[in-house]
Order: sequence, then structure tokens, then C-alpha cells
Amino acid sequence: MTSIVSRTAAKDRDRPAKGNWTTRLRTRLGRTVPPGQLLPDRQPVYVRSWIYVFGVLTLAALLIVLASGAVLALGGPAWWHSSSTGHFVNSLHLWSVELFFAFMVIHLWGKFFMAAWRGRRALTWMTGVVAFVGSIGTAFTGYLVQSNFDSQWISTQAKDGLNSVGIGAWFNVLDPGQMLMWHIALLPAAIGLLVVLHVILVRRHGVVPPIGADTTPTTLQTNTEPDTETDDVEASS
Repeated sequence: MTSIVSRTAAKDRDRPAKGNWTTRLRTRLGRTVPPGQLLPDRQPVYVRSWIYVFGVLTLAALLIVLASGAVLALGGPAWWHSSSTGHFVNSLHLWSVELFFAFMVIHLWGKFFMAAWRGRRALTWMTGVVAFVGSIGTAFTGYLVQSNFDSQWISTQAKDGLNSVGIGAWFNVLDPGQMLMWHIALLPAAIGLLVVLHVILVRRHGVVPPIGADTTPTTLQTNTEPDTETDDVEASS
């Protein structure tokens, strides 16, 4: 027989702490993205269209960009000029960036013509657009840290334009050290936060349906894998 003290302690342990910040955060996250929508096992049938694939392709290319960029950062700001491994990683980084922008542009224009801000998705659309603009700045600083004649030419051509709009005093494109920190720290962190927020909003509101599509529950497709337990029960009955 358990004592009164142990039973009381068990009740206190099971009771949620209202003043605990982890409880409040968990409750907030549960309201933002319900558990069934975070990793859903079913999607509307119209998601089979190719236009919905480019968002995932953009995320996949972004992961390769971040991974290859991390490897380049470990080797230093110029090691890829004299290393065969560095040449490969630098090329992988470059072409993953090219694919990232290609997929993102297709995704952005596709959602524009689908009016993806419908159904209270305006913030989802805005985070995607801001992430695209921030990606342009990240790519620009990447060109400036190549440590070759190409980067010098780009920086000198951009200097007058940035000075003319009044931001050259704190965004000095002729300073490779400053541009390197913008490229590997500040801008990737901002893009990462925007992408996470964008994905959370997509999970919360769902993917936008095509204009005029039937959005009734009957249009949902379930997991294509057979339910073996259900089949066994039906066979036995």
C-alpha cells in the first residue's frame, strides 16, 4: 500500500505547472500547430500536381547549401582555391545555390498565380517573399567573398550604388571580412528563421488549394500503405 505522501507526490507530478514556462510554450505550440498537422499522414489529392513539388525541392537545395557552406567554413576563407576537395565542395555549394534559386523562383511564381495568400495565408506568403529577398542578399555577399578578381570587380561596382542610398557606411562591400560574416552568420540565420516560420505557417493553414478546387474532406487521400491490422481483422471476421 502506498503512503499518502507518495500518492500526493504522484498527483503533484501529473498536474501541469501553470507557472512553468515550458508548459506555456508547449501549450502555445500546440495551439499554433496542432499535433495532427505537424507531420500529417494524408494530403489533399491536388497536392499530386508538380507545382507543389518545388517547395520541397527548394528546402532540399537549401539544406545542401547550408551543409556545403559549413564544410567551406571549416576549411577557411580561401582553402578551396588550392585543394581538390575544396574545389568539389565549392562547386557543390555553387550549384546547390543555383538550383535553390531556380526552384524558389518557380515556387514563388507558381504560388503567385495560385493566389497563395487566400484562406488567411497572407503571412505565409509574406514570409516566403521576404526569405527570397534575403536570399538575394546572401548570394550577393557570397560573390563578394570569393577572394578573386571577380569578387573585387563586383564589390567596386556595387560600392557607389550602396553609398548613393546611404547604407555604405555600415554595409561596406569593400571589406571582405565584414561581408564574410554577413554571408556565413547574419544572413543565413535570418533566412533560416524565416524558412522555419514559413514551414510552420504552411503546416498550420495547410497547402493552398488551386482556385476553384473542391476542399471537402472527401478530397483527402489517406496513406497509400495497406493497413495490415485492419485487413487481418476483416479476414478473420
